[in-house]
Amino acid sequence: MADPEYDRRLVLPDHPVGWIVLSYSGDPAAPPRRPILRVLRGPDDAVQDFVLPGASQGLAHWLGLIPSDAREIRLSAGADFSLERVGARHEAGVLAQCLLRRPWRCLAALYERARGSDRRYRDILRGTCAVTPMVRFPSWAAARSRPAGLPPSALRIGCLLLARPGEAAVLGAARDALAAQTHRPEWVSVAWSGAPPPSEDGPVSHRAWDDAAGFDDLLRDADALCLLRPGDVLEPEALALLAHTLSDADLAYGDAIGPDGRPQLKPDWSPDLALATGYPGFPLLLSKTWLSASPGRPVGPMEEIGLAIAAAATTRAARVAHVPRILARTVGDGLDASARAAALDACRSGWPSLRAEIHDGAVHLKWPLPDPAPLVSIVIPSRDRLDLITRVCRGVLHETAYAAIELIIVDNGSTDPAVLDHYASLRDDPRVRILMDPQPFNFAAMVNAGVGAASGAIVVLLNNDVAVLEPGWLEAMVRQACRPDVGAVGAKLLYGDGTLQHAGVVVGLGGRAGHILRRRPGDTPGHLGRLRVAHEVSAVTAACLAVARDKYLAVGGFDAESFPVDFNDVDFCLRLGAAGWKTVWTPAATLAHLESVSRGPSVGAKRTRFEQEAARFSERWRAVIRHDPFYHPALSVTTFGEDLE
Repeated sequence: MADPEYDRRLVLPDHPVGWIVLSYSGDPAAPPRRPILRVLRGPDDAVQDFVLPGASQGLAHWLGLIPSDAREIRLSAGADFSLERVGARHEAGVLAQCLLRRPWRCLAALYERARGSDRRYRDILRGTCAVTPMVRFPSWAAARSRPAGLPPSALRIGCLLLARPGEAAVLGAARDALAAQTHRPEWVSVAWSGAPPPSEDGPVSHRAWDDAAGFDDLLRDADALCLLRPGDVLEPEALALLAHTLSDADLAYGDAIGPDGRPQLKPDWSPDLALATGYPGFPLLLSKTWLSASPGRPVGPMEEIGLAIAAAATTRAARVAHVPRILARTVGDGLDASARAAALDACRSGWPSLRAEIHDGAVHLKWPLPDPAPLVSIVIPSRDRLDLITRVCRGVLHETAYAAIELIIVDNGSTDPAVLDHYASLRDDPRVRILMDPQPFNFAAMVNAGVGAASGAIVVLLNNDVAVLEPGWLEAMVRQACRPDVGAVGAKLLYGDGTLQHAGVVVGLGGRAGHILRRRPGDTPGHLGRLRVAHEVSAVTAACLAVARDKYLAVGGFDAESFPVDFNDVDFCLRLGAAGWKTVWTPAATLAHLESVSRGPSVGAKRTRFEQEAARFSERWRAVIRHDPFYHPALSVTTFGEDLE
């Protein structure tokens, strides 16, 4: 049971069990890592882990229920973790708080307690009492923000404000904020799109923007260049935090309050999302080393500089760092979706066949499809359920526009005569192969068997309870899967009622891994509008997953021994990531999914097996559980929404 990662013990004076509140601090300049609290329970020291909120703003609070049979409590936390307070909460007080906030949830919690489901009872109360909606960010942040108190840095930063005609009136606030920085800039200059106004007195210089200048021409004699817009008001420690972060990076950006007054809690570097949305925004700090190594091409129009930098960072594999803390109130980069799509054509030299299109007001990057289009092997594990297998086969064979396909059904011992008759009719189609695999149910082994029999360059794993909704789904996934840097590709999956079932997997959600924004409306845009565009995620579900067959085989496929039923898809995506291939989720492929309808809920022995696989997953991927790079550390892993904790 000894684990060197859990190197601290938590002693609860005078209150060994029940509801507690922990308050703890961390170094805002340190890499974000959520603490994990481990409870050893009962005579056999059964393990129960709780993933705690990150302290990215300086301070964090956690409300939790310590079970009555707890024998010991341990912590896995970074060197900067400092426990400041342990408080007790009476159960009646937690219930009363829940009743005031969400009366129906209080009733649901009491119902779960009455039926003996301690886990659901705890999670309902925590999700109501310990989680804050995003709209209450100002009060949430006020209770958690602390000065970083960074030591002085020798980095000389030049600040360049990118101004357009008519913006002279808003320069004052930006200049005042720069003057109040704990890390003072070496110089401040304003570059104007068009002729600059008459020069003002003081240390700020004015000049006209030169489209033909090189990136390194912007730097002058500084060690790093900070780009921002007139009207951007930096927090006092913004430059200090960016400077500290840039010590191990080429570019650095941070969170902001957007022009609409809402927080922009950004993921770590996500190139596809950056190209489609420009989410890094301003302020943006660029190192002298990276700028000096830039090719000699001109910087281009001022309005497109952020996009040009994102494109250069992507093609040149720059080291990009994120400060998960509000650094400024910003006015945005000024590019709407149409302008962004048009600008991509001017700075996509690394991807000459890429096209940017506008769909529903968002930028969609249409990656090239090889000519001829590759053969796609669609692998469907199944057993009985005529209604499901007939529907999914009809969708693949007759409702999908992509022509170069083979369908491989891996049957796990069907006995329904109607299903066997259906198989007989399917065999008349030369595109169909059926593998009979009557072994004890092992989903991962079935998938591996199907892929082993596949001949396509691209493999698509598809559950038998998935329904095709539109004919272009497969082409959209194949375009992504053919990219050299992409491993797994996931689709947007909807429940039968049209709500979201899958919009990407967040590792750490629910303590291990979970589907973000489940049961939200199908057109939910997501934070930063990310559900409207293809973007990087840590993992996607195997209910609909595309991958190049050679990449699948390179990482050994699914781990059928450790994860025969659950977590095999998430583990697979993470192993692809460790091998250098990123996972992408795309809304351009939208299908319906009746989740686990053919397997039923996990109870009894199924629940025991699930917990065993979950424990193995937690031990293997603890580092990602503590920080999913595409999910902000301030966001809750208790609920499946984009709330604060």
